[in-house]
Amino acid sequence: MLAHALFSLATLATAVSAAPLAAPLEARASTLAASSSSNVDFNITYSSNRTEGLPTMLILATGGTIAGSSASNLDSTTYQAGVVGVGQLIQAVPELLNVSNVDGMQVSNIASESMPDSVVLKLTKLANKALCAPNATFDGVVITHGTDTLEETAFTMDVTLQCDKPVVVVGAMRPSTAISADGPNNLLQAVTTASHPASRNRGALIVLNDRVCQAYYCEKTQANTVDTFDSPEPGYIGALLSDKLFYYSTAAQPTFKQTFDLSNVTALPDVDILYGYQGTDFGLLNATIADGAKGVVLAGTGAGSIPAAALHDIDAAAAKGFPLVRSSKINVGAAVPGDAGYDSMIAGGLLNPVKSRRLLQILLALNKTNDEIRDAFEGKLDSYLSYKPGSS
Repeated sequence: MLAHALFSLATLATAVSAAPLAAPLEARASTLAASSSSNVDFNITYSSNRTEGLPTMLILATGGTIAGSSASNLDSTTYQAGVVGVGQLIQAVPELLNVSNVDGMQVSNIASESMPDSVVLKLTKLANKALCAPNATFDGVVITHGTDTLEETAFTMDVTLQCDKPVVVVGAMRPSTAISADGPNNLLQAVTTASHPASRNRGALIVLNDRVCQAYYCEKTQANTVDTFDSPEPGYIGALLSDKLFYYSTAAQPTFKQTFDLSNVTALPDVDILYGYQGTDFGLLNATIADGAKGVVLAGTGAGSIPAAALHDIDAAAAKGFPLVRSSKINVGAAVPGDAGYDSMIAGGLLNPVKSRRLLQILLALNKTNDEIRDAFEGKLDSYLSYKPGSS
């Protein structure tokens, strides 16, 4: 199966373009790649020769469909994710070396629905060391990732990145063995985006299918097709034409975004999501708390609506200091602060349930108080909603 994947990747890369390499690729032992002080904390398993004048990218590979393989080139649903290694992914796209020098590290090789919090925490620490340390020599980081939970990892990168260099998270909707695999071009576009100086000061980005969106808002919207990632309200911030990047506006950060330093955090606490539906009383809340959850996100209906039958247990848990975030299971809109009857819960604002969960995990890991957690979720949005004409 792996041999089939490698053959297909190499064949596809050859068909895409016959452009000459900027520099030949060579596999080097990790001990050699780590010989410079800037790489000492990284297990670099693949490295290109250096072309002077080009930026240097670190590709952190985690698996997913982009590294998937199947015995059939018509299969885009029952393939095995996380088969192809980072070196093979790079080799399949020799055009990468026209835009950047490339180092690759295999952080994991799994389907993203199985992505543990520990690997995500490792990714943010690696990205910050690679880009933000005083002796950092990498100009950007690209993370290859399965699309099922890609938005969660990308959001984590966005709210934990400690400098203005870009992190780009990329995946694919078709495995490497598919007739029209989207992974190779997505990877080229991700590296192109991370290599471009206009990508600085935009936080973490998601690049797939010729489009660029901010990780803070971007989410997966389609289970099967290649145009799955979207920012339904804010929209895309950039695009690629013939693999040339352009942005629609100058660099800016999301209005409600805050950043947090996780360099001293060793684990993220358990936070569960309970799904709202017609007639629910969120009866699993007490069981979730008893099972050891440190916080809960309630994925409410509409704008984060919670049935009256559920409020007794919710209010009781909140009265004991247990943090509860009220989000919306709808992919567009906000759960706003100040909604009548919901004072015991923290409003998730524009963040969907999975992003609300990750932000709550981060805040709890940093030992924030409930008041500080509420302010992190609600503060900036509330200041906009409470604005009165004529006030400063």
